[in-house]
Amino acid sequence: MDKIALLGFDIARLWAKYWPNYLVGIRNTLIVAVIATLVGCIIGLICGILNTIPYTKNDSLGKRFILKLIRVIIRIYVEVFRGTPMILQAVFIYYGLPYFTDGSISFKGNAGIWVASLIVVSINTGAYMAESVRGGIISVDPGQTEGAKAIGMTHVQTMYNVILPQAFRNIIPQIGNNFIINIKDTSVMFVIGFIEFFATHRNIVGVNLMYFPSAVIEMAGYLCLTLTASILLRLLEKKMDGNDNYDLVQVDALTMSAGTYNHPGKGTPFDERNPEAQKSMFREELRRQAERDAALREGQMAETRRSHGNDTMSSDGGDR
Repeated sequence: MDKIALLGFDIARLWAKYWPNYLVGIRNTLIVAVIATLVGCIIGLICGILNTIPYTKNDSLGKRFILKLIRVIIRIYVEVFRGTPMILQAVFIYYGLPYFTDGSISFKGNAGIWVASLIVVSINTGAYMAESVRGGIISVDPGQTEGAKAIGMTHVQTMYNVILPQAFRNIIPQIGNNFIINIKDTSVMFVIGFIEFFATHRNIVGVNLMYFPSAVIEMAGYLCLTLTASILLRLLEKKMDGNDNYDLVQVDALTMSAGTYNHPGKGTPFDERNPEAQKSMFREELRRQAERDAALREGQMAETRRSHGNDTMSSDGGDR
């Protein structure tokens, strides 16, 4: 207990003295994570779409060659950036580009460090998102693509109106996962001098040598950031899912059966265990029976009138 009390005291002292530094580190971490995730999603979307453009043997040789070349380039990009650590990617981009370009491309000053950090995290995220988008696109039922083509849609129209909305919903969990990973993985940007949350911790420890209390603050801070991100992403998923019940405006139960969806836990219009469904179907059956009875009575009355008219004509003919 004495150790825990001492740890709490050291944490309180560190936070009271360095809380502005910690908040600056958190701010920088969030800025890089949010921007890099958005840019990475755009890169992944472009790569995923280009990687799934269909072609057949009947297409021209030039089209097939270009599409195959694009897929090879995307595959190399994905494998390189998924197969190497981000810290080495940061070193290569920040130090390697000036080395190979003789300084014509360099990242000078604090602004250059920011740009390099955003480039590294964005490209790394794009490599992961490229495969996520590709998986989301091919997960959509191929019959929907065929149906869109059957009504005259082009590939671009089919992708924009039919495939991508469904694919986007399928990959939202992966987008959230990459965002949470980016919150944590920005910690490797200290290698190029970027001052984010983890680099702030290293700087503070270098001054007062209180490594473990500062590490506890770091862990608590990262945990709060990732939990908040998870909650917000769950709310976004729930918002995109919409309501549980969808009812068509048609009254005819046979028409409703073609498209009505109800949450399984709340019963369907044809569920015998659903009292509301039973009442609705009973009222509908009564209405149909009344319509049939009315039609039957009208038919009988019409038949009676025709029979009476024929009898009258027969009597007149006999008298003449």
